[in-house]
Amino acid sequence: MTINLQKNENPYPLSENIKEAAIKGLEKANRYSEPKDIMELKELLGQYNNVPTERIVLSHGSNLLLREIINIFSKDRKIIRINPSFFPVTQYALKQATRITKIQISPPNFDLDPELLLNELSEPSLIIIDNPNNPTGKILINEDTAEKVLKNKDVLLVVDEAYYEFSGQTFASMLEKYPRLAIARTMDKAFSLAGLRMGYLLMGDYFKEHFSDFPVNLSTPTLFAAIESLNTPEYMTANVAKILAEKIRIEKELLKIGIQVFPGKANFILIKTNTPGFGKKLKDEGLNICNLADDWINGYYRISIGIQEENNKLLSIIKTIGKDV
Repeated sequence: MTINLQKNENPYPLSENIKEAAIKGLEKANRYSEPKDIMELKELLGQYNNVPTERIVLSHGSNLLLREIINIFSKDRKIIRINPSFFPVTQYALKQATRITKIQISPPNFDLDPELLLNELSEPSLIIIDNPNNPTGKILINEDTAEKVLKNKDVLLVVDEAYYEFSGQTFASMLEKYPRLAIARTMDKAFSLAGLRMGYLLMGDYFKEHFSDFPVNLSTPTLFAAIESLNTPEYMTANVAKILAEKIRIEKELLKIGIQVFPGKANFILIKTNTPGFGKKLKDEGLNICNLADDWINGYYRISIGIQEENNKLLSIIKTIGKDV
């Protein structure tokens, strides 16, 4: 059986109670979701994030929300993004934007120079930044830099916090003060809902005005599973802890082998190896990881954290194929 460690998914399935909630939703799949259930989910997300419900917009996946932000706000603004940044909406942004600026982060530290970012803000801009960054796992922007950015009245800052539960870092507390801040979140990663697609946006006042009539079209299985997940967050918390523990173990083992490992704050590991055909050799053994050569640099790979048995197989294969680093 093929092991897939290339999509940053949560390797742990839904708990029985969450699965039962999704099935209950499936039994109502002939009906549209009811407003009271949508409101219940927003209230639970409000409690989870310590954010008022009126600052929350729901969607089937955060990517749809990011696309909508680009649709609404890119017309008269320059889009600023970080490179590398593997947003699924990156190609969409390239098509929609009349002006786009890429700020490069480079190995080995992958630091974002705040001055480079701030120097780009002399004209109306829309900044889209993933924090932690995908594929490096690096925290790119801190609260001090975010505040400096948001003091520019013609600048919008959108932070994708898809890996918040793994990094523990968020700008949610800044929403009340800064109207031009928005935060994209997902329940696909930490909550194991990738197959159901559950995303949401936390908004400052400026974004709230533009999203006041955004349609919420959640399927009942997604809605019910998300509600039950937030009612029983201990399952997610336990899985995140297991993933992070496995991540530390794998990193240590890879370093012993001689693979270069870059520290990150997500549910994946960025590595570098000069072993020829490294990704193909793993694939030939029935294990898929993300080869970053096509979109970025040769020799770099992103590995999602799996369950212990999958991770053991990964390490075993790597030990057999050599490591010219």
